[in-house]
This record gives sequence, C-alpha cells and structure tokens, in this order.
Amino acid sequence: MAVTIKSQREIDLMRESCKLLAKVHAELEQAIEPGISTLYIDQLGEKLIRGLGCIPNFLHYNGYPASICVSVNDEVVHGIPRAERILKEGDIVSLDCGLIYKGYHSDAARTHGVGRISPEAQKLIDETRNSFFEGIKKARAGNYLYEISNAIDGYISQFGYGIVEALVGHGIGTSLHEDPQIPNYRQRRRGPKLRSGMTLAIEPMINMGQSAVEWLDDDWTVVTVDGTLSAHYENTILVTDGEPEILTLI
Repeated sequence: MAVTIKSQREIDLMRESCKLLAKVHAELEQAIEPGISTLYIDQLGEKLIRGLGCIPNFLHYNGYPASICVSVNDEVVHGIPRAERILKEGDIVSLDCGLIYKGYHSDAARTHGVGRISPEAQKLIDETRNSFFEGIKKARAGNYLYEISNAIDGYISQFGYGIVEALVGHGIGTSLHEDPQIPNYRQRRRGPKLRSGMTLAIEPMINMGQSAVEWLDDDWTVVTVDGTLSAHYENTILVTDGEPEILTLI
C-alpha cells in the first residue's frame, strides 16, 4: 500500500484547495430550500467552483455526469442531479463534492435538512457528524488506521444505526482517491501506521435502518435497501504529530 506523505509545499496547496471547497459548501448550504431542483444545486456548485479558478473533480470522474453528488433521503451517495428532482419540505439532502486547485484535490460532504425536518432525521444528521469527530480523535501520527474506523463504529453503534460497509473513505492528494482505504466500521487488521503529512478523506455514511445498500440502474446512485434515510459527513484532514487539522472547515 503506497500512502503518500505530503511535503510542506503540498500541504500548503492542499490547505488552499480545501479552504476553497469549504467556501463552496457554505454557499450551497445557503441555497438549500424547498422547491429547488437537484440540478440547480449542481449547476450552482459548478459555477462556484469554476468561479474560484478551480476544476470540479467529480465531473466525468469514471463517467460521473455532474459536479456535485446530490443524494436525497434514502440515497446514500452519488445521486445524479436532475431537473425533475425537486426538494420538498422535510427532505434531507447530502451534498458531496470536491475541486482541484493547482493539481491538488479536496473532498467533503454534508447532509442538510430541507426546511423543517423530523427530530429523527436531525438526530441522524447530527450523530453522523459526531461520529466523524470521534473518529479523527484517533487520527494522530503513531496510531494505526483501524483506530479511526473502530472509533467511528464504537460511537455510532450505540444508536442502532447501520454503518455502510460497501463504501469507505480514502487518502487524497494529487489524485481524488489514494491509498489507504478508510472503513467506517470495526476492523481487526490494524492497517498502516499514521504519519504526519498524510491527507485523508474520512466520511461516515450512516443509515437510519440497516447497513445494506444497493445501486440503482443508473450505475451510480447508492440507496438503502430498506428505504430508510441516510446521512453523510466528510472532511479532508491532515495528520500531524498532535491534533489532526481539518482542512475543509472554514
């Protein structure tokens, strides 16, 4: 497994890439309201990314047809934006996107409520986010990768939610997906030792019901098998000798 260690110059470029992505997410969050289409979100996101002088790294990645993955309710990830998919009061919507700045990738995801949502939906969103922060407590040089996975699992399992196992987090840098893969569920193999200078995209994907997922006929959209809601929270982080640095938060 070839895990890249970033130089100081590369870290500085990653920081800038991630800071710009955080701005895009902040703008997209402000746009979320009942009555807009998922295609509108995608078009706005691409406009924002290109307006910053960057390239949307999801667009045409392995054939994906959009710049922003927009996943609604039981859609876990990789929802394809469509003009006819209109957000309604009470929906939850996950936005996953990234950009390329001077050759360096950033990646982050957020789940938002559309208007007023149920307390159960809000709790799913909140605990998914909380599980990320539990996980990165272990993202320190000298620890092992499985400590991140086990911390996420150990936190989220108390709520009876399903942890998606078919999709995982990843390293990131000059490629969108680099080694190592980072599961959100408990591991026995400890994986690589974490070193200062690693940049990782850690992304719990949590279902209100079962962990099982399936792919729709578009070959991209991943949905929960039981039709329950799913939430997604992701940041690109930098491993240091102390506390990890969250690069995609403003």
